[in-house]
Amino acid sequence: MTAPITTAGAAPARPDFDFHRPAGLDEALRLLNAHPEAVPVAGGTDLMVAVNYRHTRPTAMLDLTRLPELREWSDEGDSIRIGSGVPYAKICAELATVLPGLAAAARTVGSPQIRNRGTLGGNLATASPAGDGHPPLLATGAAIEIASVGGTRTVPVAAFFTGPKRSVLAPGELITAITVPKATGPQQFLKVGTRNAMVIAVCSLAVALDLDARRLGTGIGSAGPTPLTAPDANLIELPWNRPDLFNDALAEEFGRRVAAAARPIDDVRGTAAYRRHALAVCASRALRRVWTAAHGTESTR
Repeated sequence: MTAPITTAGAAPARPDFDFHRPAGLDEALRLLNAHPEAVPVAGGTDLMVAVNYRHTRPTAMLDLTRLPELREWSDEGDSIRIGSGVPYAKICAELATVLPGLAAAARTVGSPQIRNRGTLGGNLATASPAGDGHPPLLATGAAIEIASVGGTRTVPVAAFFTGPKRSVLAPGELITAITVPKATGPQQFLKVGTRNAMVIAVCSLAVALDLDARRLGTGIGSAGPTPLTAPDANLIELPWNRPDLFNDALAEEFGRRVAAAARPIDDVRGTAAYRRHALAVCASRALRRVWTAAHGTESTR
């Protein structure tokens, strides 16, 4: 534990606030076990907004910025292991070829400053239904690595979210990495917002086409209490043996199935009806794009 931090001319920090700055992952896990009330902070792009608006008043924080174990990614053969502290800007710059859907989503996050600070691990820990990184992880079947002093466990991303801004993370646990299968076909990420940048999604959708397994994956954001998949849409019968038979009716049926999987609400960003409509349009468009990218054939009527 460090002493309260102050700056010249500023009021002293609250005496009941602790700021922990570990130098390694093992120390971070020990501190989190001893101080489960401490809120981990990496980029702080979600947490500090909540603090500034007084939506939360943590009594302690755990600084993760000096942990090299969390700041790197590695090639694991068929997948990429991304440390939870890897910023979005690094995902955009270094992983767009192998994880195109996730990189596309990362490009839509905030501003360049936010992308340089914000992390995929922080996005998951916040567990917002509108998190931009969540749909591509769901579409590709990613897994979340969670560590504590008791050991490490891996949770499929589809089982990670339990409610609005709630997850399976228990006190004393820390997200350490995300393992994402490498793309085996074209991927798309589409986001609908009230403007083109620096916006929370009205809804979002990721689609991943797996050419090896002849499988389709989906991820839906900002259209339910948690990020969602569209299982019925994933099972749509595609003309794998005759790509030229892909048609608009098939794309539109896919859109209907995606919209039906959503569980949206009316809020300040959009109505439930608009979200369903937008998802149907996005899904049809995304399927056409990945199919054309994979097979070079336009849909027929």
